[in-house]
Amino acid sequence: MKMDETDIKIVEALIDDARMSLKDLAAHVGLSSPGVSERIRRLQERGVIRGFTVDIDPKVLGYSLQAIVRIRPLPGKLHIVQQLIQEIPEFCECDKVTGEDCFVARLAIPSIDQLDGILDRISDKAETSTSIVKSQPIRRRPPPLAVAEKAS
Repeated sequence: MKMDETDIKIVEALIDDARMSLKDLAAHVGLSSPGVSERIRRLQERGVIRGFTVDIDPKVLGYSLQAIVRIRPLPGKLHIVQQLIQEIPEFCECDKVTGEDCFVARLAIPSIDQLDGILDRISDKAETSTSIVKSQPIRRRPPPLAVAEKAS
C-alpha cells in the first residue's frame, strides 16, 4: 500500500494522538482541514487506518496482573477452545499461531487467584502453559511506516 510523506505524517500524528483536531492535524502536515479529512477518508478506505481507539490501562481498572498463555487444544477441540477464549472477557488478546501451540493469548486478571479459575474453564479441552508478565518493554505499536511505503 503506497503512502506518500504526507500520509505517513498524518498516520504518525494520529498514532500519537488519535483525538487531534482536523485543524491541528492540517497545520501539522501543511494541508487544509478538508484536504486532511479527504486523506484520512482514503486511508480508511484502503484499510491503512482501521479505526480509532482508546488505550486503557488495565491496572487502573484493578487488573494488576497480566499473563501470557500458550494454548494447545486437545484433538477435535480447536473450535470449542477458540470459542471459549472469545467468550472469556479476561482474554484481551489472542493470536492463532503455527507450531505446537494453536493460540497465544494475553489475560488481564485482578489477582493470581483468578488465573486458575479462568484456566480451569478450558483445562478439559486444552493444554496450557502460562507465564506471568513482569513488564512490557514494548507496548503494542504499529510497524514502521516508512518501510510500508518502500514495499509498495
